[in-house]
Amino acid sequence: MRHNEKEGILLESGTNEIEVMKFMVMGEFYGINVAKVQEIIMSGKVKPMPHANPSVEGIFKPREELITVINLAYYLSGERRENGPRDLFIVTNFNKMTVAFRVESIEGISRISWKDIQKPDKTIANGEESVATGIAQCGKELVTILDFEKIVAEIAPETTIQVSEIERMGDRPLCRCPIVVTEDSVLLSRMINDSLERAGFTEIKNFPNGQEAWDYLSSIRDDQDLYEKVNLVITDIEMPEMDGHRLTKLIKDDERLKKLPVVIFSSLVNEQMRQKGKELGADEQLSKPEIGHLVAVMDELLARFEREMKGKEADR
Repeated sequence: MRHNEKEGILLESGTNEIEVMKFMVMGEFYGINVAKVQEIIMSGKVKPMPHANPSVEGIFKPREELITVINLAYYLSGERRENGPRDLFIVTNFNKMTVAFRVESIEGISRISWKDIQKPDKTIANGEESVATGIAQCGKELVTILDFEKIVAEIAPETTIQVSEIERMGDRPLCRCPIVVTEDSVLLSRMINDSLERAGFTEIKNFPNGQEAWDYLSSIRDDQDLYEKVNLVITDIEMPEMDGHRLTKLIKDDERLKKLPVVIFSSLVNEQMRQKGKELGADEQLSKPEIGHLVAVMDELLARFEREMKGKEADR
């Protein structure tokens, strides 16, 4: 299935739903957000690469592009298993990268609400060690939605957020503007926080999903000093309970909150997703590794917000 063949199943914006492609690895059900899937192809000959991570089988070239192949069974179990003749490659595209994952079979697509995806509790998920975005009930099956960003970040750390981008900016003035950051990955949340703190942002409030961020914003929306409590919202897209598109829509549909700048910071930002975010009123949309670009955008949006607030005070 090519990317353009799945346009018919892509979701309307802001409905808090996800299309989950279910697949099998080692006889267990796993899932991936359809928005990350570029195509499904039959597995082929893979050229091994010396000194590669053990989970990396090597590279293959189905057409013009060289694509890295990750063996999900090995990554999940640490055991080397014989590849099956009917194995498939799920070719993904996120964080501006194309990576293939070997799976045993594709078991269909389910449309579910993010509210129906639950984070594993701490007995299963040990903080940053969890490789599951959440557990979903898809029909009769419990499906583990894998955190593909985390998998790739572990295998190739240079592909994810780089604090060194911030360090290259040199000394920056402290910024006490209150910022809401919504990110469900413990690992990425910490990396974003570290980066923003090094960039001089001192007032960061973190939430693990859109629902908790929305509950907080709703609780302060009628406060006289609302704009002293939040100046900017940064949100991921993929999150249990409520996704970033739904959060953006709720903020921009609210008379009091819509003045707040919203930045979508997600591995899923491509041209199609950019159009969705624009329709919902997002002020900026950036792909997740671009932490230096995010800081520059924050500077610009916060300066604009401050000018607008001062302008309104002058009009009174």
